[in-house]
Amino acid sequence: MDHPQTPRILAPHLQSFQHKLIRMLGKVVQLRGETAVIDAGGNVDVILNRDCHLALNHAVEIIGKVDASLHVKVQAATDFGTNIDFSAANAVVEATHRHKEIFYD
Repeated sequence: MDHPQTPRILAPHLQSFQHKLIRMLGKVVQLRGETAVIDAGGNVDVILNRDCHLALNHAVEIIGKVDASLHVKVQAATDFGTNIDFSAANAVVEATHRHKEIFYD
């Protein structure tokens, strides 16, 4: 079964991925009902679904679609807890963008 590609991105990459499915790791910095803000190399507004159970100051991996306003509409979210090395995770993202031909079609 083919699965859609979900390129890993950070906040500075949002503009290049409008209307596309992405994967993003960030720290939950604000919860506001049906929306949240995560720090993923910059603040990103995310639009939550009913299945999202985010915790403030926890790392979360979001799979979602970037809209025209550069918000991410969440399709799935995974809580990664509080013991995440964001520097290492961000380095992986940057490597995937430098070497796209290895990671994505």
